[in-house]
Amino acid sequence: MKTKISKLETVLEEVQTPCYICEEELLEQNLKQLQYIQDETGVNILLAIKAFANSGMMPMVAKYLKGCCASGLYEAKYGQELLQKEVHTYSPAFKDDEFNEVCEVSDHIVFNSFNQLEKFKNKIHSQNSIGLRVNPEISFSPVDIYNPCAMYSRFGTTKKEFNLNVRDEYLELLDGFHFHALCEQNVEAFEDVLDHFETTFSKYFKHLKWVNFGGGLNLTQDNFEIDEFIKILKNFKSKYPHLEVYLEPGEAVAYQTGVLAATVVDIIHNNIDIALLDTSTECHMPDTLAMPYTPQIRGAKSIQNQDLQTFGTGDYVYRIGGNTCLSGDIMGDYSFDKPLEVGDKIIFEDQMHYTTVKNTTFNGIKLPDLAVLKKDGTFQVMKKFGYEDYKSRN
Repeated sequence: MKTKISKLETVLEEVQTPCYICEEELLEQNLKQLQYIQDETGVNILLAIKAFANSGMMPMVAKYLKGCCASGLYEAKYGQELLQKEVHTYSPAFKDDEFNEVCEVSDHIVFNSFNQLEKFKNKIHSQNSIGLRVNPEISFSPVDIYNPCAMYSRFGTTKKEFNLNVRDEYLELLDGFHFHALCEQNVEAFEDVLDHFETTFSKYFKHLKWVNFGGGLNLTQDNFEIDEFIKILKNFKSKYPHLEVYLEPGEAVAYQTGVLAATVVDIIHNNIDIALLDTSTECHMPDTLAMPYTPQIRGAKSIQNQDLQTFGTGDYVYRIGGNTCLSGDIMGDYSFDKPLEVGDKIIFEDQMHYTTVKNTTFNGIKLPDLAVLKKDGTFQVMKKFGYEDYKSRN
């Protein structure tokens, strides 16, 4: 896969901030990589809407992927309307007053437990293919907040609970198994989880039509071992040719495909220089606080965990902060090649996934506009937000 090269500088002057900007060409590079995996292996790749729900980009996603996976009714309706392909819906617990509509807009429905399967088994629609999420009880995740198989996880049915509650009638109803155990992981981690899943649950595969391996893989990163991954998938398919295989990446679809552009509103000094922006980690980049991680700024170097007062007069060092009342609304400490000035634009890299889907209007901070840099070089604002969006949520 070619290294992603941004062309944003060609239109940066016309960008009104704060603004998320998706680069169409970079997104298509990722989608072509995912299509290559599909073509080579015969697996089906779905967009995880929980990670990337940019309406203006859905036609391009639909061109390459088989459909989407949803986490509930609203995501399922969104996927059906904007992708018009397969919709797979999983929820830890479906609600009575939503389930009929979930069935109407979904092709696959995945239950979290036998309790839920028992509760809704007589309300399933004829077009619904039914699955059960299982917990392989092994996972790889950088932090527990993103670990779907951590101790006492609420996600999926463990081997013990499966064996205690399984009935022949349930096996007759089930078409598939689903698991999700990874976060930002590589081929080796996937292989370990798959082996564990297969060892634990393969005796039931004869009853099934499909399996879903979830997401959490760095499928579109340059260092991902794509050939080895394809080999593993082909091997699994050869052992169980009757099973359709699904993957549902989220971050991998939108990885390194766009940015969040912000503007320096003020610069103050409190023992160190502090640049205040018209954006916010709390509102617009929540994973920077939840993971936590330090976002990359274009043209700057992160200098975390260093004493900022030790830098000399020739060093242009700033703490970058957001514009809310949250004391921890800090992006991080950075070194720049030249002094920052009020009005300068700051570009946060890789801000297409798990951002717009998690936005808040805390403090009445304006939601960033959604824009696209098209392949032909034109810049287009797809959606603008204002006071009415804040008012309607409160």
